[in-house]
Amino acid sequence: MVKRKISEGVQLLAAVDWGRRLFDSLIPLPDGTSYNAYLVEGSEKAALIDTVDPTMTGVLGGQLREVPELNYVVAHHGEQDHSGSLPFVLERYPRAKVLVSLKGKEILSDHLHIPEEKFQVVQDGEEVSLGNKTLRFLYTPWVHWPETMVTYLKEEGILFTCDFFGSHLATSDIFAREEQVLEPAKRYFAEIMMPFRAAIEKNLEKIRGLSLEIIAPSHGPLWKNPSFILEHYQKWVSAPPENLVVLPYVSMHGSTRLMVDYLSDELIKRNVRVAHFELPSSDLGKIAISLVDAATVVLGTPTVHAGAHPYALFIASLANALRPKLKYATIIGSYGWGGKTVEQITQALGNLKVEVLPPVLAKGLPRETDFRALEKLAEEIASRHEGLKEE
Repeated sequence: MVKRKISEGVQLLAAVDWGRRLFDSLIPLPDGTSYNAYLVEGSEKAALIDTVDPTMTGVLGGQLREVPELNYVVAHHGEQDHSGSLPFVLERYPRAKVLVSLKGKEILSDHLHIPEEKFQVVQDGEEVSLGNKTLRFLYTPWVHWPETMVTYLKEEGILFTCDFFGSHLATSDIFAREEQVLEPAKRYFAEIMMPFRAAIEKNLEKIRGLSLEIIAPSHGPLWKNPSFILEHYQKWVSAPPENLVVLPYVSMHGSTRLMVDYLSDELIKRNVRVAHFELPSSDLGKIAISLVDAATVVLGTPTVHAGAHPYALFIASLANALRPKLKYATIIGSYGWGGKTVEQITQALGNLKVEVLPPVLAKGLPRETDFRALEKLAEEIASRHEGLKEE
């Protein structure tokens, strides 16, 4: 990808990873991703905002070929998809200083062994002049690591945000087609930002007073209408959960599947929305997206070796790590002779501030009494959801 002009003296240096399908050895990337760096050239000095994943260093090198000098490299975040090409850039531009938060200096020293003398620590709110352009640095801790910061280009009204407001989306577009990018952006929020909602809400307040023309993240296209993504982030962070049940399940011999289908129908009869996910084939990102809005999660699992099925336990652990705004949780499924399914899943959900509703476990193939118990559970969930917003 060639470097492209955003505004006068500001260029996008995007390395588009069209074929990548997995991130952090966990997160599915159905639409690929991009690693965005930005070149800001003032009348006196030039700065590179972030770098790219080390697998794409050659792409960045090609885009920098005609850039004779860099005075600064801004490192917002220590993860290698943003900082991994920093050693290459510093070798090419040996006089460049790395502008970084105090915590970022420590993390980059540990992760990339950047020498001490290469760093210039900037404080929260500090400004650095490039001549006719000014960079202001704002600390945004836990978006989504402790060292993260953003950079505001005052004269252009551009906020460079690294992971904040990003989306895993490979595209040739510079600017977001809003409805096309909304789901990738929500997926990105769900998978990466959701556990840090309280910190994100504080950081949203911190940037709200800025005059913004463009939000320029390090993954996905840029936001030319900043209010669009700011409003959605505010909703994802602080709006109450909706009238939605997320129902991930695994079924070995069909009994749990019968119970899941029956409960789904009973919930739908009571005007409760249901998002159904069969494991392990369902996209983890789709499950995460649904958890952003859900009030209740119901995990469906058979009993395996006296415990929950490993895939159900994995989803419980994932939900526990993502910490969505759930209010209720429960378990349904079948067993052969006994076990500790309920105890295991309840323990796996320990980080969530949820009320655990009475589970429904059938011995073998579900009987009429089990279906009546599922009806009672559906009634209980519908009652708890009364008054919750419909989207």
